Amino acid sequence: MEIFPAIDLRDGRCVRLVEGDFDRETVYGDDPVAVARSFATSGARWIHVVDLDAARTGEPVNRPVVANIVEAVGAGVRVQTGGGIRTVDDAEDLLGRGVARVVVGTTAVENSEAVAEMARRWPGRVAVGIDHRGGSVRLRGWTEDSGVLVDELVSSVVEAGATAVVVTDISRDGRLEGPDLGGLASLLAATGAPIIASGGVSRISDVRSLAGIEAEGRALEGVIIGRAIYEGRVDLGEALALVAGR
Repeated sequence: MEIFPAIDLRDGRCVRLVEGDFDRETVYGDDPVAVARSFATSGARWIHVVDLDAARTGEPVNRPVVANIVEAVGAGVRVQTGGGIRTVDDAEDLLGRGVARVVVGTTAVENSEAVAEMARRWPGRVAVGIDHRGGSVRLRGWTEDSGVLVDELVSSVVEAGATAVVVTDISRDGRLEGPDLGGLASLLAATGAPIIASGGVSRISDVRSLAGIEAEGRALEGVIIGRAIYEGRVDLGEALALVAGR
């Protein structure tokens, strides 16, 4: 299982939202590049970056910041990024800036053919982000309810060629109340998909519990950790060592 320390970008700053609410924002710094360097220094092999502005409006205002992060961490750290990737051209632009993997969200529901085309053009470099509340998938920075169920969408995007599925439980995101271990285990068992868990991690024991989830020989692909790292509740180096030891 991989650890993905997270950087959420809004107006060029490093922030975290609570339950995806743009009115419940905490700013953790004005220099996301420095944050990325600190993650790399701690030994992270992946960094997860989200352009919150683009996720909500579709305007890719933070792409230069993403490119700066890629350049700063170097070839030894892969950057996975999502937010506002609506078209094949959006994916091509980000991959051309050195991003290792793009995460497609809203488009996975509204234009599955675009996801399939991306996966064909860039095999292994296209993931899908599925953000849900109570099992119902949300769109456009979590502001709209799609009416699509998370387990149905997971299966369809894997069939379309997604190399990983980032599953975010919005009700837990930024709340530090623990991940939905039962829900993730059930989803893994039902779909067998390469799932990256997101939302709720608050302590190192949560990471240990996530690393222990298994269904028919498959474990979770990874876990995204944000606020818990910024607030010192989870030491990134310790988390990386824990999963390396397993």
